[in-house]
Amino acid sequence: MAAGRPGSNGGPGGVKIAHVRERNAPAGTPFRLAAALDAGEDPRHWLDLEVARRRLVAVEPGRAHSSSLFRNSLTTLDDHLARGLRVAALGELLDGAGSGSIAADPADPDDDAVLAVADLLFGPPILRPPSFRDFYAFERHVATIWGRRGADVPEAWYRLPIFYFSNTSEIRGPGDEVWAPRGSAELDFELELGALVDTGARDLEPDTAEDVIGGYTIVNDWSARDLQRDETTIRLGPAKGKDFATSIGPWLVTPDELVSARGPGARMPDLGMTSSVHTADGREVPVSDGSAASAHFSFGDMVARASADVRLRPGDLIGSGTVGTGCLLEVRDETLGRYLEPGDEVIVRIERLGELRSPVVARPT
Repeated sequence: MAAGRPGSNGGPGGVKIAHVRERNAPAGTPFRLAAALDAGEDPRHWLDLEVARRRLVAVEPGRAHSSSLFRNSLTTLDDHLARGLRVAALGELLDGAGSGSIAADPADPDDDAVLAVADLLFGPPILRPPSFRDFYAFERHVATIWGRRGADVPEAWYRLPIFYFSNTSEIRGPGDEVWAPRGSAELDFELELGALVDTGARDLEPDTAEDVIGGYTIVNDWSARDLQRDETTIRLGPAKGKDFATSIGPWLVTPDELVSARGPGARMPDLGMTSSVHTADGREVPVSDGSAASAHFSFGDMVARASADVRLRPGDLIGSGTVGTGCLLEVRDETLGRYLEPGDEVIVRIERLGELRSPVVARPT
């Protein structure tokens, strides 16, 4: 059966975009840009977007003259955004590959445009984000942390979407290993919703700021709690307690796929956010059970705050902050009973966005 836009059979109408490469590819093989051919949260077939582009240009050469989408080879989402194109533009390739004689056919094992998920490794949906701003949007998480200090949530938190800048050199993708940084024995994860800015803007208003978001993904903001604890006593940071790793993925989902999960006037879509830890001895320990809808601030609020007096750039990553129960710091004693150790695997999930797995290993020597 020929491929069509996911959702054409009644499912969500969004597009899932990912960086992929074959499992058996030689070391150093670059990622390719792909879009899910199947509807649902667990696509089994993906479309190689560069193959789709070449097919469409071969049939209609005029496309290359009228659109920069078709004029140049597709490599990564980073390069696509750098050419001034938005994420949604890639839907044209998916639509074009879904009909006529050039249609990608998942049932045809010889169709080089179709990639089976069993043969693929996934990378971060954005490889080199220019920046990563991580917010603090969930009241339950904030209240728990301040409560452990014997204090109430500061009044300013309710007025101002607060964020910090983290490190973009240590972005990890699905399945990439993570380890505690030097001097830390308290490795933790943080389950967050991430938004990708795909067009430049500044001084946005909250009611329109979400228009610059090209898609959403899962973010796992790793934390070294002992290092973070020392740093924050000085009222600066976090720095080394945070900048050693951030995992994102497994793919990027365009905003239209989440519209039906957001009621009238809701700040955020009602998406279940859960996590668990698979231990070396074979236990699966549930940790988190929250919802994106419980956020105090919307992404409109966050993006507007981020853009105040500065220019956001295509590829900038925005994190929501940790959902309530979304880390061991909050619920360690009643769940895993300890911080993370080598041999654990952290599994974070967000409804409609998929599942992001990260093995924990000993720090390389």
